[in-house]
Amino acid sequence: MRYKHLLLRIFKILLTAKGSHVGVLMMIIGFCIFAPTLTFGSSKEPVTIAADESIPQLAFVVDEIQNTLQKKGISVKKDASKSANVVFLVNPENKDLKAEGFAIKTEGSQIIVEGADAAGAMYGGLELAEQIAIYGLNGVKPTLQNPYMELRGTKFNIPLDARTPSYSDFSDAGQNNIAEMWNFEFWKEYIDNLARYRYNYISLWSLHPFPSMVKVPDYPDVALDDVHRSTAKLKENYSLMGIGFDAPEILANPEVVLKISIDEKIEFWKKVMAYAKTRNIDFYILTWNIFVNGTDGKYGITDKIDNQITRDYFRKSVKQMLLTYPDLVGIGITTGENMHGSNAEKKEDWAYNTYALGFLDAAEEMPNRKMTFIHRQHMTGAMDIANKFKPIVDHPNIEFLFSFKYAYAHVYSATEQYMHQKFVKEIEGMKTLWTLRNDDVYQFRWGAPDFVREFIKNMPYEVSKGYYYGSDGYIWGREFLMKEPETPRQIEIVKHWYQWMIWGRLGYNPEIPKERFTAMLQNRYSETDATKLYAAWQEASMIYPVTTGFHWGRADYQWYIEGCKSTPKTAGNETGFHDVNRFITLENHPNSGTQTIPNFVKMTLLGGTSKLESPFDVAAKLHAHADKAIQLIEPLSPKENKELKVTFNDIRTMAYLGKYYAHKIAGSTNLALYRETKDIKYKQEAISELKNALVSWKNYTETALQQNINPLWANRVGYIDWTELTKGVIKDIEIAQAEL
Repeated sequence: MRYKHLLLRIFKILLTAKGSHVGVLMMIIGFCIFAPTLTFGSSKEPVTIAADESIPQLAFVVDEIQNTLQKKGISVKKDASKSANVVFLVNPENKDLKAEGFAIKTEGSQIIVEGADAAGAMYGGLELAEQIAIYGLNGVKPTLQNPYMELRGTKFNIPLDARTPSYSDFSDAGQNNIAEMWNFEFWKEYIDNLARYRYNYISLWSLHPFPSMVKVPDYPDVALDDVHRSTAKLKENYSLMGIGFDAPEILANPEVVLKISIDEKIEFWKKVMAYAKTRNIDFYILTWNIFVNGTDGKYGITDKIDNQITRDYFRKSVKQMLLTYPDLVGIGITTGENMHGSNAEKKEDWAYNTYALGFLDAAEEMPNRKMTFIHRQHMTGAMDIANKFKPIVDHPNIEFLFSFKYAYAHVYSATEQYMHQKFVKEIEGMKTLWTLRNDDVYQFRWGAPDFVREFIKNMPYEVSKGYYYGSDGYIWGREFLMKEPETPRQIEIVKHWYQWMIWGRLGYNPEIPKERFTAMLQNRYSETDATKLYAAWQEASMIYPVTTGFHWGRADYQWYIEGCKSTPKTAGNETGFHDVNRFITLENHPNSGTQTIPNFVKMTLLGGTSKLESPFDVAAKLHAHADKAIQLIEPLSPKENKELKVTFNDIRTMAYLGKYYAHKIAGSTNLALYRETKDIKYKQEAISELKNALVSWKNYTETALQQNINPLWANRVGYIDWTELTKGVIKDIEIAQAEL
C-alpha cells in the first residue's frame, strides 16, 4: 500500500494548485486513494472458495466460477474458512434483500456473495462468474440486486406424443421434437441455461397431458405406455382451435419413437422436475379445454361439457397430477377452445367442477402443500371467474393467479401495449401472469435489449406476478434448420441465446445497461468489435417491431413476418402471402405511432397533417435500421468463430428483410395514392419501389438460404417456402402495372 502514501502527498500538493487539468488529476488520484480495492495475487496462486455445496444451487455456481477462472489460467481450491477469497452466504435476515435477491461485496482480496436464499446466492454466483469473465478477478464490482419481476418463465408447447399433442405439434418444430421431450439431457441443458438467463419457471402447455403423465384412479386404462409419432401424410393446415388432432388417419399410423412404460414416464418427469428445483426453476402445466386426446373413448369419456364421466375423470386427473409430482408447483387452465355452444357461465362451471375441485381434493389430502392455480382470462370476465373460483382464491395454501395475453401473439410490435387496460381494472388488485407471445422470430438470431428493456418497464407493475415468454407457432426444443449444425444439434435457447437471455435477464433486472450487454458480447466474441456488433444486432432486430407495428395482424395466424404471410383466409388469397392489397388494408398497432395507408392517403388528399409517422416515414425508418446494420457488420470478420459467422449472416438477413418491407410499404402507399388520384407519377413510383422490393427479397432469401433449411412447415400459417413466395413478390409488381 506504499503507493497510496505517495499519491496522498501529491493529492495534498494539488489542493493548492490551479487549472482545470488539476481537478481531473485530483479526481483520479482521489479515487485511487479512497476507493475500495480488490486485489488478488499471482494467477499461479489458487483462488479459494467457501460455499456449502450440499446446497445444489451453490454447487452449480461454484462449478461456473471454477470453469470461468480456469479459462483465465487460475486454479480453484475449496476452503471452508471465512478467510477464503470467495465466500458464499445465505442470509434470509438481510433486510436489503428480497427473495432471490443477492449482494456482492468486495474487500481486499475477498469477495462475499450473499443471497437472501439459495436462489439469490446462485444468481449472485452467476453474476460473479460473469463479472470475472468480463472484467477479471480484480475488476469485480460490488452490486445489490433484487428481482424486478417475481416470476420469469417460458411458455413451452410440449409435443409429448401424437396421442396427447400440444397446439403446435403439426409443424416441423413439433414433429422433430417429440423424442426430445423424453431426453433428460435435453432438459438438463435447457434448465441449466434458463438458470443462467435468470428464468425461474417452465410452463408446459398441452391439450390434454394426463394420459402421458399420470395413472388416474378409476381410469387406469387411459394411461399410455410408449411414445408415438404419426407416419400419416399430414395436412398443411389443421384447426387453429386444436380440434381434429386425433383424426383416425393420424392415430392409425403410429411410429414408436420410444419404448417406455407409464411408470417410467412418471419417474422421468419426477427426475426432470427435481433437477429443475436445483436450479431454482419450477414447473407448471397448462391446458386448453375440453380436449380428451389419448383417452380413445374409454370409460365413456368424451369432450361434451355435460358428460359427468368426463367431469369426474378430469377432477381425478388434476388431483392425481398434483399427488404424483411433488415438485409440480401449479396447473393452469384455458376455457373456450373446445366448448362450442356453451356460454361463459357454463364453461366456468365445468372448469370449477373439474380443475378447481381437483385442486381442493389434492389440498385436503396434502394439507401442507403450497400450490398455484392459474386461470387464463380468455373468453370470460375476470371478476366472474374470481367469484366462481372463490374457494380457490380464499384457500390459504393455494395461490390464485390470472393469466392474460399481453400483446396477443406479437411482443415484437410495440413497447407499449394496450389490450390489458380493461383487464387490469377488472381484477381489482389481484395478480396476473402475462403471456408474452413471440410468434415473430423463429428462424433468425434476434437481439435488441433496448426494445425489451422498454417493453418490460411499460408492463403494469403493481398487478404483475410475472410473465412467461414463448410461442404457439413454434416449439423451442432442439433446432432442426441449420444446414451445418453442431453435433448434437443445439437446443433452440442456445442457438438463440441472446434473445432468450435478454428477456430473462431484463425481467430480473431491467436496469442492465447497454455497456454490460456489450461487455458480454465482447467476452463471448473476442474476435470482433462488440460495440459495433451490439449496434448492428440492435438495428437489424428493430426491423421486427417497426414492420409489425405498422402491419399488425394481432393473432399468430394473421401475420408471420419472416414469411410475409398468414393463413390464406386472412390474406384474402390462396397462398397466404400478404400482397400490396393486404398491406394497404391491414390495420396498424394502435400504439405504434403510425398512420395506416388509407388514413395517410385520405389526409394527403385533404391537405391535412398528422403527428403520427406516415407510411413513408416507416419505410424510411426501416431503410435506416437496415442500412445501419449492414454498414456496421460489413467491416467485421468472424474469423474462425462459427457461431459469430452465422450470427453475422442472420443480422444481414434481417437487414435485407427490412429493406424488402421498406420498399413494399412505400410501393403499397404509392399504389393507394394512384388509385385515388390517378396521377401516373404514383403508379410509376409504386412499380419502381416494388421492383426494388423484389431485389431486396432475393437478397433476403439468398442470404437466409446460405445456412437455413427451407421450406419450414409452421403450424399456424403453413409452409414458409421462400422460393415459392417469390412468386407473390413478383405478382405485386404485376398488380401495380395492371392498374388503369
